[in-house]
Amino acid sequence: MWLYAGGILTFTLIYGYITHDGDVSYGRLEKYPMPNPFSWYYILPPIILMILTRTGIPVSTSFLILTFFNQKNLTDMVLKSVSGYAVSFVAAIILYLAISKVLEKKFIENPITAKENQIWTALQWGSTGFLWSQWLIQDFANIYVYLPRQLELWQLIFSLIIILVMLAFIIAKKGGAIQGIIKSKTNTVDLRSATLIDFTYGIILFYFKELNNVPMSTTWVFIGILAGREIALNYMLRKNEPRRAMFSNLGMDLFKVFIGLVVSIVLVYAVKYLATL
Repeated sequence: MWLYAGGILTFTLIYGYITHDGDVSYGRLEKYPMPNPFSWYYILPPIILMILTRTGIPVSTSFLILTFFNQKNLTDMVLKSVSGYAVSFVAAIILYLAISKVLEKKFIENPITAKENQIWTALQWGSTGFLWSQWLIQDFANIYVYLPRQLELWQLIFSLIIILVMLAFIIAKKGGAIQGIIKSKTNTVDLRSATLIDFTYGIILFYFKELNNVPMSTTWVFIGILAGREIALNYMLRKNEPRRAMFSNLGMDLFKVFIGLVVSIVLVYAVKYLATL
């Protein structure tokens, strides 16, 4: 798993480096110049992020770190992230209304066979690789905002080594808290269903990558997909069941990412104000 994910990460990083004249953020840091001078308080956001993440307080990496470098682009980031939720929500509803009875109903009622497992395993590797590459293109900006916008070769290699080590640690932790949200949704542990989710997520991230180079929170897109999918599946496959618990669960997911957005923005302005006193 680490070799596969690390290989895609390495390719995506180097490809961006070559095609964007040393800018591995794929142009997403165009409006986030390196501060001059680089004051000590710029290192506070990642430290705060690590502390809050360990305590379970929701924060948005993109908003917390990138807004610290340029508050003027906050509105564009928020609008793109919220539109990401809306687009993914609607797209997932349309998609799963169409395929619920054809595919998802079959997945739920029929355990995967050995032959199907081979086919779907290959498809999942492909979908996961595609999604991983699109996610990286969006989120490299959060990492490389602390380095020059045009990297020297040694900076590229050194940073890549560090990221690969961190990737190994993340894989060892098996995804973290987001897995709780995923597993609470209908049949998401099924290999076939997970593959469809990955493809959907990757395609929507690809769309927003091509739309413009404004950074966004990819979490909003993912939560939107899960919400739209869950509503469509419940409507098509559980028409006579109460939906109050489902809407409560989906509302809580949205509330958490919204709180993460608010907390991140408040922290940016609070830390910057206190640091410059």
